Amino acid sequence: MRQFVFPIFALMLGSAFLMVAGGINGLILPLRGSHEGFSALSLGLLGTGWAIGYVTGCIYMPRLVRRAGHVRTFSTAAALAVISVLLSLLLLHPGPWVVLRALAGFSFAGGAMIVESWLNERTEERYRGRVFGLYTMVNLGATMVGQMLIATGDTTGYLFFVLAAVFYALAVVPTAVSTAAAPRPLVEAGLDMKALWRNSPLAVGGALLIGISNSAFGTLGVVFGNAINLEVTAIAAMMSVSLLAGTLFQIPVGILSDKMDRRFVLLALVGLAMAIDLFFIIFLPSGTTTVLLATAMFGAAIYSVYPVIIAHASDHAVPGNFIRISGGLLLLYGTGAIIGPLIAGSLMALMPQRGMFLTTLLAHGLLFAYGAYRVTQRDAVSDEDKGDFVNIAPGRLSTPETMALDPRSEEAEIHDWAEPGSDFPEDEEA
Repeated sequence: MRQFVFPIFALMLGSAFLMVAGGINGLILPLRGSHEGFSALSLGLLGTGWAIGYVTGCIYMPRLVRRAGHVRTFSTAAALAVISVLLSLLLLHPGPWVVLRALAGFSFAGGAMIVESWLNERTEERYRGRVFGLYTMVNLGATMVGQMLIATGDTTGYLFFVLAAVFYALAVVPTAVSTAAAPRPLVEAGLDMKALWRNSPLAVGGALLIGISNSAFGTLGVVFGNAINLEVTAIAAMMSVSLLAGTLFQIPVGILSDKMDRRFVLLALVGLAMAIDLFFIIFLPSGTTTVLLATAMFGAAIYSVYPVIIAHASDHAVPGNFIRISGGLLLLYGTGAIIGPLIAGSLMALMPQRGMFLTTLLAHGLLFAYGAYRVTQRDAVSDEDKGDFVNIAPGRLSTPETMALDPRSEEAEIHDWAEPGSDFPEDEEA
């Protein structure tokens, strides 16, 4: 274990600080915004702003790294994230908050991509799977720590804004003092819809729709918790438990999807999510235990869909094309993440306790219908042609560089695929 952990310890620590800051920042803004009387639509726009910044960061950060280098760009991204958090404390108004949240999303994407680029460079091929798994667990744990810290103090003051800024600043330290050599240029993500559609229409629709669903819940779950009068501790637990359940549930999901048609696994997960959508819409549960159990099941379902989509698309990708496909699907997920909070915020302004789950029900219903249709249009991939399912973090915690670290990628892909304007190989429609 030590021979591959020690060289990347500083990078893992920097990533952990980054994720703790993101966990704090992602919860304190809707909590404080609700306290300040911001509308549900305004709080939904925070999620839209963050997703716009995140997608923009995934696209443009590689260009900044080419100009300024990894260390300088990472330090700049962290500084911008600190500025966005502190200005959010000084400018308690939804308008500036949306812009600042976009800045945070841009910085967060850049910081994560640079750390992952270093990890890719420092990881030997034989340890790639273990490093990828360790990195995923570190990010999950750090995000949950950030979220649960919210339960330890007063959310109406300045404490958690300052803590988020401190952790963003701390993220610079391990990478700044690390002796790791500057890695190769970052992977550049492109969105070639024709090629993605040719590879897998279901993956295209699925990435967009699950981005809508997951971002609506991830952004406005806090607002829903407030609407049903949950305590801050329960709200933080609700968001953390759903994330943990989604990650752990990927283990049995992966085993099943490797043994049967992944599309049926996807339909089962989406069907479960729809059942929980309807449970919240019809019964309006407000008891803490009931809500925590239901949202844990909800997180298990919705956060397991995206990895199944990536695995399904990978099964149909030609050799050497995994990063292009997964990177394009990530941008589609991000596009859905722009739309989801906007729709959910609008509906929650009219129906505070039902609006968010009406949005997710719509997204899940469309995905279920389209998935069922695609099953009738093409035969399942044979077991011999299937790749391995790999547990990955939810889309909002992934970047194109995450996919380069994924053990399903090949060394030749990592270095050669990302020339701007390059074409996909001809893929067979899935």
